[in-house]
Amino acid sequence: MIKKCIGCGSVLQDSHPDEIGYVTDLEKELCERCFKIRHYNHYQTVQKTNQEYQSILLDISKTNDLVLLIVDLFHISPVIEDILSYLKNNPVLLVMTKRDVLPKSIYEKRLLDYMDQYSSSFVDKIMISSNKNYQFDLLYEKIKTYQTSSKVYVVGLTNAGKSTMLNQFMKNYTDFNQCITTSMQPSTTLDTIEIKIDDTLTFIDTPGILDEGNLLNIVPLKMMKKMIPKKEIKPISYQIKGTQYLWVEDICMISVTNNDIIFYISNVLKLNRFYKKKDTGKLKCHHFIVEEKTDLVIPGLGFIKIMKKGTIDVYLDERVKPFIRKSFI
Repeated sequence: MIKKCIGCGSVLQDSHPDEIGYVTDLEKELCERCFKIRHYNHYQTVQKTNQEYQSILLDISKTNDLVLLIVDLFHISPVIEDILSYLKNNPVLLVMTKRDVLPKSIYEKRLLDYMDQYSSSFVDKIMISSNKNYQFDLLYEKIKTYQTSSKVYVVGLTNAGKSTMLNQFMKNYTDFNQCITTSMQPSTTLDTIEIKIDDTLTFIDTPGILDEGNLLNIVPLKMMKKMIPKKEIKPISYQIKGTQYLWVEDICMISVTNNDIIFYISNVLKLNRFYKKKDTGKLKCHHFIVEEKTDLVIPGLGFIKIMKKGTIDVYLDERVKPFIRKSFI
């Protein structure tokens, strides 16, 4: 009988210590990797590919089961469109997580309506915060309304908050002591995990698809902890006269001329303004021509709202893929 780790979904085995799913005793329910993440915050890197994830999406597409598409409000990626392309036969309920990170003054309906550009066929949309236990009863009601069987699949990018949401579900609506392993780093969940809430609802948690141009994939853990906001962001505004250079720590530099811009990034990060260009080393320059009220998105870091037409240069590690979008806020 195949037995899976209750934390990450990997198949448990006691033969290969350096491979996923290793346990010293097959009676255990938690693999060594999950045990070290939970108790020592020691993360063992696992290389997963999106090809593996795509095969899971293909299997889901052969059903007509309800799918919860989990999207981090702070990191909305075009990869969402790729995920949705597999799920044309499934009812999809959009769940936007981490409401507590964006300013309370922002109208939720406007943010939810913004997501219509990715699909006009969501059966419904909702915004939640797992940390604040916000709107979970309403989410439960929506799931019960739209589910077509007892199985409900949970999909999304890495670090979107899938496992954290499911842990809050178990805390709210079951007596289980079990919880899924969560971590800031990508590929924490390695295979599908079944979570039975009651006789009519079983969640199927899936590994997160990798956002390959994301800054979080390449920075050290210490920097990652600073980049991921833990509380409500306070936007930082600049009125730029002439050409100025704004550095976020030493990982990113932005060159702006005669514009007004607003940073939506973790307030723990150091943001410095200079009037002369500093050496950017090996950072790659991305040049954008922008319209008024657009966002420069730096995946993993956050986004910068640009108020006027103009040009903007952003210097980043060559593996990071910034992009421009219609303003989210």
